[in-house]
Amino acid sequence: MSNSHLFLQSGFIRTPLQNGLGRYIPQLQRITLKFCKNQGGSRGVRDFIESDLMDFAKNNPGTVVYLKPRRHRSPCMVAEYLNGEREYLSCHEFSRDEVHKWLSYMCTRSGIPVMRFRKYQHTDYPSIQGVWNPFTHQAPEINLAQYPHDILSKPANQGPTATEQLIEIFKKTQIKDPVKPEH
Repeated sequence: MSNSHLFLQSGFIRTPLQNGLGRYIPQLQRITLKFCKNQGGSRGVRDFIESDLMDFAKNNPGTVVYLKPRRHRSPCMVAEYLNGEREYLSCHEFSRDEVHKWLSYMCTRSGIPVMRFRKYQHTDYPSIQGVWNPFTHQAPEINLAQYPHDILSKPANQGPTATEQLIEIFKKTQIKDPVKPEH
């Protein structure tokens, strides 16, 4: 077991406020692909640019893509998010598929730094009642019962069905017509 979790920032689950309530807003604002035109380590980035970049730009119209060629430097991508965070990723000797995979990963992130969660649920308005789960209002004898159980296997409501109730209401409200005189 590693101790890498000790170096992670800890906190609670956070999301960009109201994102997806009216419409979804992608949090990736811009991505910069830096690469060398000649170096072998940039081959995967160059292949991605030649074949898949236009499709990526069409599928993500809210993200600005910058291409920055530079000589004799290792390739990298820099993602900038709406909350001001920047993420740097070295792409040295990545294949075209790996570049596409990491670009898709950055598009789906919110830009909130990776952190170790203190708890898996959090609220600004805590309740003394505790956390709800599916077994909160169940009968306690269910925990010790051996199934199939005669009593617990019966349906909970043994009253009349909705159809039977409607027929009964119709019969009560039905007014008998008086005998019509013949002409």
